[in-house]
Amino acid sequence: MTPLDYQVNVPQKISRITELAYNLWWSWNPEARELFKHLDYTLWRSTQHNPVQMLQEMTSEQLENAANDSLFYSRYNKVLMAFDREMSDGHTWYTSNNPSATNLLVAYFSAEFGLHSSLPIYSGGLGILSGDHAKEASDLGIPLVCVGFMYPQGYFRQRIPSHGWQEAVYEQLDMNQAPIVQVTDEAGNEIMVSVRMGDRDVFARLWHVQVGRVPLYMLDTDVDENDPWDRELSARLYSGDSEHRIRQEIMLGIGGVRALRALDVNPTVWHMNEGHSAFLILECIREHVAVGKDFEEAAAAVRTNSLFTTHTPVAAGHDAFPFYMVEKYFAGYWDELGITRDEFLDLGRHEEEWGTSFNMTVLALKMAGQVNGVSKLHGQVSRAMWHNVWPERDVDEVPIIHVTNGIHVPTWIPTELHQLFSKYLGPYWVSRHDDPALWERVEEIPDIALWETHLELKHKMMGFFRERARQQWVEGTNDPTQVMTGGTLLDPNALTIGFARRFATYKRASLIFSDVERLREMILDNHRPLQIVFAGKAHPEDDPGKLLIQSIYNMAKHNLLGGRVAFIEDYDMHMARYLVQGVDVWLNTPRRPREASGTSGQKAALNGVPNLSILDGWWVEGYNGGNGWAIGFDREYNDDGQQDSEDAESFYNLLEEEIIPLYYQRDRDDVPRGWVAIMRESIRSNAPRFCTRRMLKEYTQLYLQACVECHSD
Repeated sequence: MTPLDYQVNVPQKISRITELAYNLWWSWNPEARELFKHLDYTLWRSTQHNPVQMLQEMTSEQLENAANDSLFYSRYNKVLMAFDREMSDGHTWYTSNNPSATNLLVAYFSAEFGLHSSLPIYSGGLGILSGDHAKEASDLGIPLVCVGFMYPQGYFRQRIPSHGWQEAVYEQLDMNQAPIVQVTDEAGNEIMVSVRMGDRDVFARLWHVQVGRVPLYMLDTDVDENDPWDRELSARLYSGDSEHRIRQEIMLGIGGVRALRALDVNPTVWHMNEGHSAFLILECIREHVAVGKDFEEAAAAVRTNSLFTTHTPVAAGHDAFPFYMVEKYFAGYWDELGITRDEFLDLGRHEEEWGTSFNMTVLALKMAGQVNGVSKLHGQVSRAMWHNVWPERDVDEVPIIHVTNGIHVPTWIPTELHQLFSKYLGPYWVSRHDDPALWERVEEIPDIALWETHLELKHKMMGFFRERARQQWVEGTNDPTQVMTGGTLLDPNALTIGFARRFATYKRASLIFSDVERLREMILDNHRPLQIVFAGKAHPEDDPGKLLIQSIYNMAKHNLLGGRVAFIEDYDMHMARYLVQGVDVWLNTPRRPREASGTSGQKAALNGVPNLSILDGWWVEGYNGGNGWAIGFDREYNDDGQQDSEDAESFYNLLEEEIIPLYYQRDRDDVPRGWVAIMRESIRSNAPRFCTRRMLKEYTQLYLQACVECHSD
């Protein structure tokens, strides 16, 4: 039973609506979203599309009326039939293509999962990718179980006061209003795991989220058995110092393995999404040693069935801990592995700028059987970056391959575009969306139909900005200046560029302001105006990132830019959908080659929003000369100043000479035919290649290989 069953008096006739609300399958199914939308449209909007909260806030009379509404009841039955069909086994891509591979079960560990805005346990791209990975595994029927943290305070809510300096606000998640259930045994007792950390045991209870067919189990240390400082261990995502971080990662890796064992879940393959969970390898080795194997035998066995995905092309972005800290929390653990202290430390030994350390990525690189980067370029960068782990090999022979990231198409496409594709690509286009041949039919969509759909989405985005600013004004959280910087002065008819992502310095959010006067001429052009929307958070400890936000916020306040620069605070999944679907151009300006992959541009491309991007990450593979624009050159620089100067000049030239003229070149129907051609090519060329369906099929081959090797030993 779900918590709602005890709190809400749902009529028996529609009783399974609570089951649907607690399975996030609804969030990427258009008919299910429409069902909740029609249940109460006002609540649907005010709860930011959270069915669990909606059902709690509805009265018994409202629910009774819905049950007796023949149209709603018909929709309810149709959705439940589709839900039951999807949750059943035997008809999925995985079972159809791998009928004999019945022993595969993949444990997918990640520090964050971006599934829906009602469950704020994600900070950015890594979490969104993890969430999309779980959803696509459900769609394809890949046997997957996910493990992460239940952060009661999640990631921070962003506030930008009138002075522009980001403030972090932490809000306690109301567990009763989120699609989560505490894990208990048959007697109703909570299931608990413990991990020894130094001189004490730290305990964690488990929470469960159902993502279609895929279960996600989350660890939570806020339990009475823990000391106050341990109860706070899982309170927030990416908070605290190095000591806090290592304790979190011990609980995620070692505690995560023990949680699955407590649930009698026994994976055949282990997949670490980034190095945060790499300690799981040690726990798996310890289990083998406990039944009689020596360390080398145990390590070889674990190596065959483990994968590691690295996402970070910047050395400083990889977690590394001083040896004294590792000794403090692992004293005695190496005895259980059958090795010495020095042998244990050698597993992660790496020279950092600040000295010798225990590096989590090095641990995973040494001990995992398969390692991959997340784009072709990132694979090359990673082989060079980690060559010192395999000094006896040539750089090209370093065993790091790549699986380019993708996006979960059903999550990131709006109903309006879904319906357009259903009409011209066929009603079953979603089940074939990784087939390039399918997307050739995009040519059949009339220019005017594609353009009008885009304009509809653009107006929805503008309405979202205005309503958001109005609500903040009513609540007294913004002053008049902030209302104006929040997008209320934007013109729905003007060419609109979107820049929304984490505000780290290497992403160069301010590159667009390299020549303010030149940019201002474009922005204030009466006949062909340009406007720019910014959104994104800086890490709470990243002052340079906060300075970037402040500088851009001050630009948005400047009267000389006429209200055509906006900064929308508190970027999250909910806002991201409006942005990637509603802007005209998606801007990305990282300092190459520091963008491992990036997926926001893939979401924009799917929605017919062309990319204007540095040739970094996935765009190196995606750009074909006709589906968007490439800033700068396909090369690296030794001089950051030269790189900034040349990239800025390229950016301005593209705007002045190609992008702005093409956008405003209209025919008698007021349709920019040339622009629509680029929109269409953006969809056709990118949608099948940069989706999680293609990505998961590639990962499945790695999973199956690991599973076969494991059982052959």
